[in-house]
Amino acid sequence: MSTWSGIRNKLENDYLCPALRGHIQYFATSYWESHDQTGRAAIRLDGVEVLRSNYYAYEQNYWNRYQALRREGIGQDDPKAPFRLAHEGTLNDGCFDNGFFYQAFHEFDNQSIEKSLVSENPLVRIFALLDRRLGKRRLLALGKSMEQELDWVRTFYVIRMQAEGLIDKE
Repeated sequence: MSTWSGIRNKLENDYLCPALRGHIQYFATSYWESHDQTGRAAIRLDGVEVLRSNYYAYEQNYWNRYQALRREGIGQDDPKAPFRLAHEGTLNDGCFDNGFFYQAFHEFDNQSIEKSLVSENPLVRIFALLDRRLGKRRLLALGKSMEQELDWVRTFYVIRMQAEGLIDKE
């Protein structure tokens, strides 16, 4: 795995579209004093955290979701189902930890922009929406599919559209 400074450099300088350079900052940290070096991650727009999450928020959301699924009887046929569904639901809520952020970057960094735009991982889709390889025409063509997208992913679509001057800033 690359160092955080290397990952951040790639995201902010190599991949980020010119219209957002200097405006988008990526942040991730690990708390070394923590028992398993958990941490938090964020994406900032002009210093304001637009997306942020941490290990503890993820774990609390995941555990609550898992318990609710078990109470509903999910997992009687497939014991792994509640774990998988709890993780998917938690991620769809925008909760993740710094480790998941690093995994998303690794996936994004090792595949085409086309695959990243349709990735199952919402963070990978965000990286792709902010990527310089995504042109204005293709960005506009994504409009219909963004209607079905998670709210927190769609936020970055709007940020990119505004930065490119394709929609008015509110």
